[in-house]
Formats: sequence, structure tokens, C-alpha cells
Amino acid sequence: MKTCLVVDDSKVIRKVARHILEALHFNVEEAGDGREALDRCTMGQALPDVILLDWNMPVMTGMEFLRSLGASGLSSRPKVVFCTTENDIAHIRAAIDAGADEYMMKPFDRETLESKLQLVGVA
Repeated sequence: MKTCLVVDDSKVIRKVARHILEALHFNVEEAGDGREALDRCTMGQALPDVILLDWNMPVMTGMEFLRSLGASGLSSRPKVVFCTTENDIAHIRAAIDAGADEYMMKPFDRETLESKLQLVGVA
């Protein structure tokens, strides 16, 4: 069974994502900000297969997390799907340039999330 780390400061978004992902047969872990997520990914625990990443969070933003993950020297990196309300082309380009594999707008539904997971090869 594949694992997804949902990184979002909104408990509601994490709950919605968890419900959808568990229906798609994922093990789901959660983090409330980028720092918590980075700690989970670099503290020797098994890496998730995919990370659903919010852009705007306190402590460490999604972009800061993504850059730190890329600089962490991990031998393999999880797939990253940005999941955010930021929808202009500059934000999307910046996310992809920083290492995101896909980009999805909030609010999202099961079909949208499932299609993004298929595009990155984890569904």
C-alpha cells in the first residue's frame, strides 16, 4: 500500500484529503506545516510515495519545504503534488521549477486528486 503525506495547515483540508486518499487505498500521514513535513522526511523514517503540499502555511511554506527537501540530499524523493489556491501561471511555473511534479487547485474532489496521482505515477 502506498503512503501519502498531506501537508496543510487546514485540518479540514487534511481531513478531506485523508478521506479521499484512504478510499484510494493509501496510508495517510499528516503534517500541519512544511517544517513538520521536512522533519518527517529527513529523520530516517520511511519516505512517503507522494506528498500533497499546500503553498501558504505558517512556520515553513510549501515552497520553502520543497526547496529544503531538494537540498536535503535524500537518495530518492517522493512525488510532490502542490495543492493550493494559488492559480496564476507564475506560481505554477515556480512550483514546477522548484521540483513539484504536479499542481492542483483547491477545492478538489476525488476525480481531480486521483487523476493527479495517476499523472505522477502513484495511483
